[in-house]
Amino acid sequence: MKKLILFFFISINAFAQTTRQTTDEEQVWTAYFNQTRLSNKWGIWGDFHFRSTHDFVGEASKGIIRLGAMYYINDDLKFTNGYAFINHFPEEGHANVSQPEHRIWHQLQLHHKYGKVRTMQWIRLEERFRRKIKNDNELADGFRFDERIRYNFFLNVPLSKKGIAPNTISALLNNEVMINLSHNNVYNVFDQNRFFVGLAYNFDSHSSLQLGYMNIYQQLSAGDKFKNINAIRLFFMQNLDFNHKKK
Repeated sequence: MKKLILFFFISINAFAQTTRQTTDEEQVWTAYFNQTRLSNKWGIWGDFHFRSTHDFVGEASKGIIRLGAMYYINDDLKFTNGYAFINHFPEEGHANVSQPEHRIWHQLQLHHKYGKVRTMQWIRLEERFRRKIKNDNELADGFRFDERIRYNFFLNVPLSKKGIAPNTISALLNNEVMINLSHNNVYNVFDQNRFFVGLAYNFDSHSSLQLGYMNIYQQLSAGDKFKNINAIRLFFMQNLDFNHKKK
């Protein structure tokens, strides 16, 4: 795991010296996440997103539906296979038409507890099928295929002596880095980094409402063009457990 983390930091530093043109944006990200354990070994994943852009709420940006089947290797380690549909609302390059995207994704997720502090890590491989664009007004036939790998680290620190309990608040720190693996991505092997800091209100040990600031730094396909996105992130998280066979 240490080698993997080192790889991602090296990848980030690799583009740090390039001459770049950076465009700033303001966005709002809202989402609902659900992980439900149905039995000792099986569970389901679902997350649903809506994002807006241009002075935070001026225009729709993306809508995402992501579903998956989870296999519990043990209580702290699980593997997920899933499918996602993404609608990229009109933007630069397809100003008057939405671009659909289909993803197949595979994820290994690890949870740890250090006293009352919780961490979560995942590594996710995405196989992306994005509809080709003919011009600002029209989609082309066929799909562009790309692969991307993502590493995510999440830290949850309770601000109450009771830990993560009903009606308590936690401090959150989250960073995710994404690397393009496809040969189509010649100039942007690095895709983006997402850094989040915020607070969570814990309704109980399974449900929380998270609010905070996220910075997304993304390298575009031209290689020397970047987006710096300042976002407000509001997520509702649920981790439900209906497994009655725990020992």
